[in-house]
Amino acid sequence: MIPDEELLARSQKGDMEAFTILVERYQKMLYTIAFRFLGNPEDAGDAAQEALVRAFKNLPGFRGQCSFKTWLQHIIANICRDALRRMSRRPTLSLDSLREIEGAPWELAAEEEVTSPEEVFLAREGEDHIHQLIQALTPEYRLVVIMRDLQGFSYEEIATSLGCSIGTVKSRLSRARQFLRRHLIREREHLTLKNVYINKGGEGQ
Repeated sequence: MIPDEELLARSQKGDMEAFTILVERYQKMLYTIAFRFLGNPEDAGDAAQEALVRAFKNLPGFRGQCSFKTWLQHIIANICRDALRRMSRRPTLSLDSLREIEGAPWELAAEEEVTSPEEVFLAREGEDHIHQLIQALTPEYRLVVIMRDLQGFSYEEIATSLGCSIGTVKSRLSRARQFLRRHLIREREHLTLKNVYINKGGEGQ
């Protein structure tokens, strides 16, 4: 596979074939990130397309201060941030009354071993549920969760991008993680009780 650096250098010299390869390599990533931010396929597709157009226009000014992939992640995050600010959002859940969780931070990306078809199904359902919960967050909380837990940006990068302090980023992230964790635990308990009820019903037949 041709390295990004080589394709980037060729693209900056006007090689459209090289840029097309980069587009094919990262367009799915851009769409996925945008979908996490914006919550629907149409807006996500528009944002991903805008990110590619903006990247192409700004190729001459890119000096390799970060990887091409990271640069694209910053572009799509900025586009989605602006889109969220413009949108008239549906009512969202307030996190102002939540207290921060003490102890080890809870990571959205934590992986668990999946050993059965049922667990595979539940894992996929869980991923969908996480997406729905993220969409319930207000934009300022949604932004920090996605940028930190899904994109891997540093606290400094997020603070700079959002124009706030690192302390504010950490506070929002803690509150957002608490909200997600509580609702995921509640959902898991609901599924467990449902399975117990179904199993008992089966035994009684």
